[in-house]
Amino acid sequence: MSNLSIVGIAGSLTTPSSSRRLVDLTLAQIGQRIAGNSHVIDIAALGSLAVHSREAADEELEAALRAVEEADLIVAATPVYKGSYSGLFKHFVDLLDYRSLVGTPVGLLATGGSERHALVVEHQLRPLFAVFQAQVLGTGLFVTAKDMADGRITDPTVLSRFERLIDEAVDALAARSTAKERTAA
Repeated sequence: MSNLSIVGIAGSLTTPSSSRRLVDLTLAQIGQRIAGNSHVIDIAALGSLAVHSREAADEELEAALRAVEEADLIVAATPVYKGSYSGLFKHFVDLLDYRSLVGTPVGLLATGGSERHALVVEHQLRPLFAVFQAQVLGTGLFVTAKDMADGRITDPTVLSRFERLIDEAVDALAARSTAKERTAA
């Protein structure tokens, strides 16, 4: 199973960010349960997003896009800005080949200042990845600053949802691994 590729997308415009910390925590928890190669694409660190089309992408951006397109699991996290995901996060996603994520499991995460933004996962992120016909995991997670401390989730209700998301991600990866093994045989 070590040939599984797990890619996190941290959609914040700043670094460090709570979205990046949540992606790192999620990938670490998944990595404790199933072997795979994980990689984080940090939107704030991509200096090459000022392009109008995929054809204008430099090597760094092209490699990041390809990593997402070839992933066995994507963990996508964004902060909430004015009721939605960040614009650069959306721009990055817009550059992906729309056929590349068909059937790919995607875990959805969002961070924000208050619970008022909690539905961004269901009303913004889920439809975005549904357009790609990705296999969006059933449990999405919204986390506020008060739900985390020292890089871990402290709120019991949020932690329960997080653990369910991890279970779903691991199950999806195990299914992908089995399918890959059948195809290789």
